[in-house]
Amino acid sequence: MLLLLGLGSMAFAQAGEPDNSNAENGSATENSPPVTIFPHSETSRFWVSGQVNFIFQAHPGFPAAYSGPNSFLNTGEHALTRVLTLYTGVQLTRRDELLFDLEESGGSALSNALGLAGFTDLDAVRVPGEGSPLSENPYMARVMYHHIFALSHEEITAERNPLSLFTKLPARRLEFRIGKFSVADFFDQNSVGSDSHLQFMNWTVDNNGAYDYAANTRGYTYGAIFDFEARDWGVRFGEMLMPKVANGDQLDADLARARAENIEFESRPTLLKDRKTVLRALSYVNHANMGDYEGSIERFLGGIDPTPNIFSTRQQGTIKYGFGLNGEQELTRDLRLGARLGWNEGQHESFVYTEVNSTLELCADYTGRRWKRSLDKMGLAFVSNGISKAHQEYLQLGGLGFLLGDGNLNYGRETIFEYYYTAHVWRGIFGSFDVQHINNPGYNRDRGPITVTSLRLHIDL
Repeated sequence: MLLLLGLGSMAFAQAGEPDNSNAENGSATENSPPVTIFPHSETSRFWVSGQVNFIFQAHPGFPAAYSGPNSFLNTGEHALTRVLTLYTGVQLTRRDELLFDLEESGGSALSNALGLAGFTDLDAVRVPGEGSPLSENPYMARVMYHHIFALSHEEITAERNPLSLFTKLPARRLEFRIGKFSVADFFDQNSVGSDSHLQFMNWTVDNNGAYDYAANTRGYTYGAIFDFEARDWGVRFGEMLMPKVANGDQLDADLARARAENIEFESRPTLLKDRKTVLRALSYVNHANMGDYEGSIERFLGGIDPTPNIFSTRQQGTIKYGFGLNGEQELTRDLRLGARLGWNEGQHESFVYTEVNSTLELCADYTGRRWKRSLDKMGLAFVSNGISKAHQEYLQLGGLGFLLGDGNLNYGRETIFEYYYTAHVWRGIFGSFDVQHINNPGYNRDRGPITVTSLRLHIDL
């Protein structure tokens, strides 16, 4: 983006069997303390809740042979971001509901959220043209109508959360959503790594970096989603609006020229007895006013442009597509593994999320139950991001993306290691310590490595 969304990855339980990892969905089990400041009714038609997330990050100076206009600063710096969200909803009937969320974000991101494909803070919202300070005006994050078509009489128990107020769902059903939302609310979810409020913080750990999903600068879009769910599998399809320009705030409402199709298949097989397994396969196609890396290079080498300029090759209706795989596996009561694999065609510019054309992620988390801290959790992740040959050459010749541009490039895959520990303090208050070590920042062997240390305060109201 971008972007990024401060709210959005809350690891909400959605399709299929409910996710009972209570620290992530804001509920309490019979044997655990409450994990929200205020209790929330399981029977009221109305829902009101909220969250507050502060992330402080800092890094020391690091080696850099050179820097460009979009480089991550190699002098020491620190930054603080905040995101505050008010979630509201009303259940109209047994099968219909309306949801509305209001959000406010502020603070500043390290290096104005530039210079890294896997940026270190998912809450860092960068508004083009406004410089490094993040916008402080409240904005509508979500407004959504949600309807359930029952396809069976059998029902399963569901846990209420800000994206769904239903406590009972048909075991076999079709869910329809229309309105404003984040695509990452429903696609490419992974319970080990999708929640920047209680889990990892890096963009390409909490989301598939090669998934250039439709969104405005803040990470939201308008669209419609159809989601068919059976007990052991599901499939969802979404049609969404694309921004008018790369990392842009304004969405293009003309579906004939700009739009995004997303489809994801989810399987929930039983590979280990009494242990949850989820496998997902994702595909997306974006249509937008995108530029071409090779075309930009040809114009530069032909003397038309003084430097490669992706803007000069943009054409309305250009198509970009990609694929993703996503899996999670419970090994024990306390230990889970997660993984993502992603690829996109890399010929056309990174337009919405981040500048990644291929990615591999491995992650794991472990609860603190053995040391009598059952609501504490620690996690470890490794990510390797890469870009296409044309994308490499474009940056090496001095071209700028919306995130990257060191003025030169000695290419190497950007690799990231991230560790966090989240401690439950009281009711809905959590504190986290996080360390990210990044080799070849912005895919450049001539810069880095970088170590970013973070502190996070999260409150579920």
